[in-house]
Amino acid sequence: MDDSLQIQTFERVPSAANFASQIEPRNVPVVFNGCIKDWKAVSCWNPSSGGLDYLQERVGLSTVEAMLSKSAPVFYGDLRSHERVQFPFSAFIDFCKQHLRNTDDGHGVCFESERPMLAGSNTVEDCLLPGDAPQQVYLAQVPIMNIEKEDRAQLEALREDIQIPEFLEKKELASINLWMNCAQTRSSTHYDPHHNLLCVVGGCKQVALWPPSASPLLYPMPIYGEASNHSSVALENPDFSIHPRAEHSMDNCQKVILYAGDALLIPEGWFHQVDSSDLTVAVNFWWPSNMMSSMLEHMDAYYLRRILRRLVDKEMNQVLHKDSSAGIEKMKQVSLLSTSKETDQGHDLDLKCGNKDLKRNKLKQSTMLDELEPLALQAIHELVSLVHDRVNFSDQRQPVQSTLTDDSATSAKGDYRNNLIADLFRPEDDPVAKIIWVLEPLTLHNVFLAMAHNFPRTLEALILNLLSPVGAEVLTQKFDEMDRQTTGEARNKFYQVFYGVFDDQFTAMDKILNGKESFAFQALKNVLDQYLGVNVEGSKSSVG
Repeated sequence: MDDSLQIQTFERVPSAANFASQIEPRNVPVVFNGCIKDWKAVSCWNPSSGGLDYLQERVGLSTVEAMLSKSAPVFYGDLRSHERVQFPFSAFIDFCKQHLRNTDDGHGVCFESERPMLAGSNTVEDCLLPGDAPQQVYLAQVPIMNIEKEDRAQLEALREDIQIPEFLEKKELASINLWMNCAQTRSSTHYDPHHNLLCVVGGCKQVALWPPSASPLLYPMPIYGEASNHSSVALENPDFSIHPRAEHSMDNCQKVILYAGDALLIPEGWFHQVDSSDLTVAVNFWWPSNMMSSMLEHMDAYYLRRILRRLVDKEMNQVLHKDSSAGIEKMKQVSLLSTSKETDQGHDLDLKCGNKDLKRNKLKQSTMLDELEPLALQAIHELVSLVHDRVNFSDQRQPVQSTLTDDSATSAKGDYRNNLIADLFRPEDDPVAKIIWVLEPLTLHNVFLAMAHNFPRTLEALILNLLSPVGAEVLTQKFDEMDRQTTGEARNKFYQVFYGVFDDQFTAMDKILNGKESFAFQALKNVLDQYLGVNVEGSKSSVG
């Protein structure tokens, strides 16, 4: 976990100015110990000290809407997993009182650090709904104040028992809500579109938090669905065969425990899962962040493209940088074959193509190979061997399209092998990409110059037949690094020699650029799947 994302704890309530300038802009959770300890609600609502009678007297006649779920103690946000039912608040208070009588000590059980969620507690026979138990009822997000729907503030009478913390007094609050459960509960993992200050009035809550960047590990529900802000992973019993990335989700998780009087800032977009002890009462404040409120609508499309491009670039870099250092060491440890064997094999392949360019000065060829470092010689041998093993030279001059953009069936051996390699997305699994990726830019520069002078037809076959999308991305990145390390004259000479081996230079350029775009398209599909829960099938044109 990045240090900048570590949760901080404050023992003193910050000023509004300090909160606005130093805390809120970080978009990182903060615990405020004892932040609301002076609320009237903390002393009057506590179930262990007569709070249930107080609440029943104040708002018992109010009708509230509650979540009713058969999956308790876990309450999932997906609308398919629960019902919304209305009944008198006094009926829920009666549930809580009976639950107190059925427990040994009459007090809720709080959490030990890292203790897993327990199953439901005792049930009661006389339930509000036949066949349902109070453990399956959760007062979630019952409005005390709602600026958008004032008529839905079902518990407005409780407003005078709470005080807006000083650092929120200038915020335009969207709503204030009551959360209450009579048995242990767990929310599904989700994020909110507003900043959230969660305040515990009675009992205690354990909150697990993940930064927005952990979205790929939590498999968010599809963006077009009703529960798009919820994770599709049941973290209490995950199935890693369905959600393999979730196996690493806890590496990015932080947990905090809140007791009566404490508050937790949960910034917008942070995934959180809340475990509540028996008879927990809480209040939360929601308000919009400055980022969303200040974003002009006509800029939405532009920022959407910028964000997607940023995530695609990040995905591509993560794919390419994985295990690259280990690959370099492995390449360096490979035993080198003799220069003569490499030269003989390369010449044999080029002669099979009927290459007229082999009528060169023998001393020049030998000198160039003799000047190469051992790692470059090894790379040439590996590349020449791949072409020798996988390309049918009788079909080598036919244009080859990337299999990510052309699904037409092919029968030629060269195209068949290319189809297999083009399906690979990671450089460590692609033989050509792996060889290119572990070489220093100037070493690769010399490798290609040597191949162009000694094995031009082999180099042509390598690019046209064996270069997969990931290979094209690796190659162009290496070209960019070469350009930064060489002079303008050297760059021009290199590209003249490199592209000079192709009968049609534009075909070679198209092959490289089409492969590079196919790699980026695969990264885009990964991003849409990981962050939006959208599975894109088909070619680039289908989503263009």
